Amino acid sequence: MGIYLKRSVTVMALAALFIVTACSSGAKEGTADGTGEKPSIEIVLNNAGRKFPEGMDENKNPYIDYIRENTNMDIKLTTPPADGYGEALNVIMASGDLPDMILSYDPNWFESYVRQKALTPLNDLIDQYGQNLKKNIPEEAWKTVTVDGKIYAIPSLNPIPGNEIIFARKDWLDKLGLNAPKTLDEYKNVMRAFAQDDPDGNGKNDTFGLILQENLGKTAPFIGAWGIQRGQWTERDGKLVMSSTLPEMKEALAYLADLYKEKLIDPEWALNKMANVDEKVASGKVGLFSGNWYDTRGPILTNQKNDEKAEWITLEYPTGPDGKQGTWGNNYVSGYNVVPITSKNPDAVIRMLDFMIGDGYRTLVLGFEGEVWNTQDGKVVTNFDEHNKHIYRQTLSEAIVPLEAEVSRDRLDSLGMEFKLNEIIDQINSVAIRNQYLGVPTAGMGKNGPKLGKMENEIFTKIIMGDLPLDAFDQFVEDWKKNGGEEITNEVNQSN
Repeated sequence: MGIYLKRSVTVMALAALFIVTACSSGAKEGTADGTGEKPSIEIVLNNAGRKFPEGMDENKNPYIDYIRENTNMDIKLTTPPADGYGEALNVIMASGDLPDMILSYDPNWFESYVRQKALTPLNDLIDQYGQNLKKNIPEEAWKTVTVDGKIYAIPSLNPIPGNEIIFARKDWLDKLGLNAPKTLDEYKNVMRAFAQDDPDGNGKNDTFGLILQENLGKTAPFIGAWGIQRGQWTERDGKLVMSSTLPEMKEALAYLADLYKEKLIDPEWALNKMANVDEKVASGKVGLFSGNWYDTRGPILTNQKNDEKAEWITLEYPTGPDGKQGTWGNNYVSGYNVVPITSKNPDAVIRMLDFMIGDGYRTLVLGFEGEVWNTQDGKVVTNFDEHNKHIYRQTLSEAIVPLEAEVSRDRLDSLGMEFKLNEIIDQINSVAIRNQYLGVPTAGMGKNGPKLGKMENEIFTKIIMGDLPLDAFDQFVEDWKKNGGEEITNEVNQSN
């Protein structure tokens, strides 16, 4: 546990102010329904650096007032700095006066404080006060916050099934007389043409067949052609195994290494940050890439503004040698709402979250009807000036998110039907490959996971770039097992 209890002087100094303001009100004597008193709770959320309109702050705005009024509670919100948020939570947990609820995004943080018996089991409270929570959170998500039969967090879910889908310049395909690719070989032919046949017609050798990101970013649809994804647990012969160590991963690396050897991949790919990828797409150097589901409103839109001829489409996911397709599927859980064991009003926390994921969710996501949005012809139409003015409300709406909600689709459509956001998400969902381990992180993951992940990134990058032979993968598998991978595998299979 020592790693979680170490505190730097710098972090302590930064955190001192918000610990005092978050946890020293002394107004925790109110109790839940039936006493005639208004419950008072203190909660900690990540505001992600969002700004407030003049005269407002996290505790003085119409959206937190909306929750207060509808739950009949006195709610005090603290938002530590977004940078260093995880460390700030450790400082709060080490203080002598804890809030009633904390939202963490780190599963290892969650697992650590479960083991330290610092969190309140919530099963009975959920049964009594959390009907909307039970309705909107699936069994798979509850499993990830359950230890020895006890639920220790209310999970906030990730309704986006995955991030990556392949985009292509249709105008380039048409100019070069190419059909939209479907198989891995057809994809390779398109990459070769985009790299070598001057698709932008400027007479220069300045376009890429494919662009990737550092640490093998933006490779998910290509690896998915073998039916797996990196860093996930998948079942083989009744046992969970790490997909990154399977023979199929070696075949996927061979495909990517061949693309690089033929100079079809951006030669700077191993140094590309997301911003570099976005800039190269926007500047017209790229005609094929695995992008984020929202890139039609990002670098693709910028490219279309720069070049009126640019026309982008989504492609079918590449089909592998056995007819498989796939892309990275996000974990069900994105956040952990925990109740420290010292809370005097854990029932009020559950009732608040139940309202936020139930009757209050639409307003917290979209904003107030008639102010931020209206309905026209049955569709939600957003006033973007008001939407941006009150964007801070997302701190509240993101604290507790259901897996499926029609309002989420309405919101994406309201951003512009031309961006096809829901259509893209549905396409991702049709092939998303999800992690098959649904338990909490194991002790071995916390101890060895970062080291193993770093080793994987380094070895796989060198294999693709030809700095190591393909057979270096076999040594990677052995080293992975010796350096904690076998221990983690045993833990995963014992607890699953």
